[in-house]
Amino acid sequence: MPPTKTLAEPVTTTDARDVAADAMLSGIQPAAIANLSASWQKRKSAEMQLMLLEAAINCLTAHGYAGLSTQLVAQTAKVSRGTMAHHFPSKMALVAGVVDYTFYRRMERFLDDFRKSRTLGSAAVAEATDMYWKSVQTREYAAYLELAVAARTAPELNEYFQAAAARYDRLWSEEMVKSFPQWKDRWDELQLASDFAMAAHMGLLMSKGPLGDGARLDQVRKLISHVIRLLHSGAIKYPL
Repeated sequence: MPPTKTLAEPVTTTDARDVAADAMLSGIQPAAIANLSASWQKRKSAEMQLMLLEAAINCLTAHGYAGLSTQLVAQTAKVSRGTMAHHFPSKMALVAGVVDYTFYRRMERFLDDFRKSRTLGSAAVAEATDMYWKSVQTREYAAYLELAVAARTAPELNEYFQAAAARYDRLWSEEMVKSFPQWKDRWDELQLASDFAMAAHMGLLMSKGPLGDGARLDQVRKLISHVIRLLHSGAIKYPL
């Protein structure tokens, strides 16, 4: 007889996970990705847009937001200025595309890892924390982080980026609620845990220089996971 699940364990089946994840991704899927399965003409246009977005990510990670330009992206992608202007006529149009694309890719990887997970109970909380850390170490997130930092001093970027970041934060929170039913009736605590993980991992990522990739970084990661497990267990009382 299989072991009985405790109330703290998620009851979501693998099939339900797949359905929920697919619904989430379809809701935020950039048009360029959606059109990969469309007609020949739309597919060719989508492939070009994706190539330009990948080139833009390379430019952001190599040169920062200040060094990003449609001309540089066109050169990196080895396409004409006319082709670049057809798909992304301005720097802000390009940035908007990058923000949507990087968030989608990050969520796609996180949900793919989550669907493969079979961990239950409080152990799933620790595993999810590890998945989150994995999701912020990608080149897509590095580009996203570059935009987040630049938005502090670039008014035009800040106006767009803050609205997009708030929208995606809401979507991320909604997905966490669906994915982790072990937090049922404790959604405020789940939001706090998610906010803490986001802030802590972003800070950790930006501190990899002095911390390195060794024991110091590992100890901080373990502390982050430990605090979230304590919050989940009720050892840390909410509200604080």
